Amino acid sequence: MKKEKIVLGMSGGVDSSVAALLLKEKGYDVHAIFMKNWDDKHAICNSEDDFADASSVCKALDIKLKKINYTKEYKNRVFNKFIQDHVEGFTPNPDVLCNREIKFDVFRNYAKEIGADKIASGHYARVVKQNNSYFIKKAKDKNKDQSYFLYQLDGEIIKNLELPLGEINKDDVRKIAEENSLATFEKKDSTGICFIGERKYNDFVGQFFKSKKGKIISVDGENIGIHNGHMYFTVGQRKGLGIGAKNSAFDKPWYVFKKDIEKNIVYVAQGSEHPALFSDELIADNMFWNIDSDKIFQLKCNAKVRYRDVDHSCKILSLNENGCYVKFDNKIKAITCGQSIVLYDKNDVCIGGGIIRKRNVPFLGEEING
Repeated sequence: MKKEKIVLGMSGGVDSSVAALLLKEKGYDVHAIFMKNWDDKHAICNSEDDFADASSVCKALDIKLKKINYTKEYKNRVFNKFIQDHVEGFTPNPDVLCNREIKFDVFRNYAKEIGADKIASGHYARVVKQNNSYFIKKAKDKNKDQSYFLYQLDGEIIKNLELPLGEINKDDVRKIAEENSLATFEKKDSTGICFIGERKYNDFVGQFFKSKKGKIISVDGENIGIHNGHMYFTVGQRKGLGIGAKNSAFDKPWYVFKKDIEKNIVYVAQGSEHPALFSDELIADNMFWNIDSDKIFQLKCNAKVRYRDVDHSCKILSLNENGCYVKFDNKIKAITCGQSIVLYDKNDVCIGGGIIRKRNVPFLGEEING
């Protein structure tokens, strides 16, 4: 019987290596893609080394591997948006945009080219079917769950998607790699944003926009310092403010709680538990829903407001064609505009998400962009 073809994204890491092995064991004819998205030799994810690792694994597993250069598309559709968001005062998450704009689009196109029906990824998440519709669900290993990055995948993509690591813990993934002598079994997980690498974040992004010094003002309205540009700061940030103790060495540290982009002011509050850092409502736009619109209004669900976040219970109180207003049961620290809010039902199934644009700070009695 002829094997079913499937296209797998190979990164050169242990996760995609084990995903390839599991798909082979499941009986698929696996065709792997290695995507080069960035040309910078100083990036964490050195593409030549990663491609060599991916090639080694594919050779050992007798899998065809194709290298595709998407640096131009990545720069135009992901990186430029990343920089523009900073200029506008947001803190973006390029991984979400990359999955929607580049990765899964490439997987699907290549699958069509070679006559494959399915695509696959080494993400830690699961695919579930409910009432003839397909959804992304959190992984069994909650510490590694990556469903947050996949919320913008539509049902047609999910229907033909395999996520082999969804039911496996990370420790077991490494054991499988070692037991099968895969070259990547000891390879460290990549962290951070690959195109920034091991350089300082501000040094890198500062190359791409003009920054201007401005005031740092306390929650009480006192001018207490100078910053080098609002783009270098995000809500909840402590380091890099350059503000010393006001009264004694035992003063609580300062945290960013707001930015005024037009006036180029960074506002700070003292102490990690200051009320100005906490919010219980937000407005999000660029919404993507995996459920019918008539089920969204007054919907009670759970949400993550950043990757690695815990679940927060909330309710969708209003919505329009592009956005929604979310009210949380409890106050959340450092909700950050530009990050994604991803929504789940009680069974950990992803039902939608969007980009956080505004948050409300009851302490100040105003809606702010930060």
